[in-house]
Amino acid sequence: MAMGIIAAVAKLAFVTPRYGERVLGGSESMAREQARGLAARGHQVEVLTTTASDHHTWANDLPAGVEEDGAVTVRRFETVPRSDPVAWAGFERRIFAGDHLDDAEELAWINSRLRVPDLYFHIAGEGRDYDAIIFSPYLFWTTLYCIGLVPERSILIPCLHDEPYATLRSVSAALAGAAEVWFLSEPEHQLGHRLAPLPRHRLVGSAVHVPDTYDPEGFRERHGIERPFVLCAGRREEGKGWSQAVRGFGAAIVSHGLDLDLVSIGVGDTNIPPVLDRRIIDLGYLEDDEVSNAFAAAEAYLQPSPNESFSRTIMESWLASTPVIANMGSEVVAWHCERSGGGLVYGDEIEMGECLRMIAEAPKLATELAASGREYVLGNYTWPKILDGVERALERFS
Repeated sequence: MAMGIIAAVAKLAFVTPRYGERVLGGSESMAREQARGLAARGHQVEVLTTTASDHHTWANDLPAGVEEDGAVTVRRFETVPRSDPVAWAGFERRIFAGDHLDDAEELAWINSRLRVPDLYFHIAGEGRDYDAIIFSPYLFWTTLYCIGLVPERSILIPCLHDEPYATLRSVSAALAGAAEVWFLSEPEHQLGHRLAPLPRHRLVGSAVHVPDTYDPEGFRERHGIERPFVLCAGRREEGKGWSQAVRGFGAAIVSHGLDLDLVSIGVGDTNIPPVLDRRIIDLGYLEDDEVSNAFAAAEAYLQPSPNESFSRTIMESWLASTPVIANMGSEVVAWHCERSGGGLVYGDEIEMGECLRMIAEAPKLATELAASGREYVLGNYTWPKILDGVERALERFS
């Protein structure tokens, strides 16, 4: 068992809407790795979560009850998925149009996505048995509806994005009402100040595991990849920039005769246009070790998402000595690229094509970018360093 920096053992609960090895998402991965890391340091750690793995349907596809994830106790509670999709869609349209929702309408919107009544009753009845309850991310019922039950012990890791949801009064109330708010990056911290009068708060950061080895050649052989490629990883969704990535890559092929393919890993429908079906290779879900090998085998990692609070995938890319091409619409990713000197940023699809061309035609530059990025991650975002800071932050609760 790894030794922590706090002598006292804390009893902690992480509250997150989805949890598990095969659950993809930055906040979900962060919560799982932090929970497992603190448990390995001797703390009593529970995860309070749902029986859902799909964040679109919230269907109960995992068994309710108690299970173990290493040294972490996982308590799963059944969801009540949205009962009125029409009402939910109406609220969504109004939120993104900038319409004002009154308090009753915001509450109806929170309840229209999913509810987890047994989770609520567990926290209401047993919440003060924990030294601290850590809620993440900000957007879901599990946070917005439950964080006020034991406010003096509640820590919010919001994983904020600069998006219409973040401007809702219920979000401001969650930020202002927690005992502490922990941010993952400085731009997220500044966004938090713009949204709410913050309580005690700190920049704790996040981390990724450092693989012992990489096998880029084996990755290529196992998946039949012969041409050089750029990698795109994560959820194939509009909010994560997938459509822009496809369009920009296709335009770069036409404009620059790009000698690169695009390899995609993750979940969701790719909707690859027929004209690109020989240049975009979808490998779907991969196990963690093979994901690391994918990063190492790529010429560059393409991060098109404008909605990031930390962006663990760019850290994984830099650790694998692979440069990053990123959407400057994400203040967080642009901040990391500027601080590290490890990436190129673009403002539109034309600039994305120029970045792809530069990677293809300037291998020395790509190597220099990757080396700077790896040094940046190793110096700032490894779990031993982050967990030391988390334990110091938890001292006031234990």
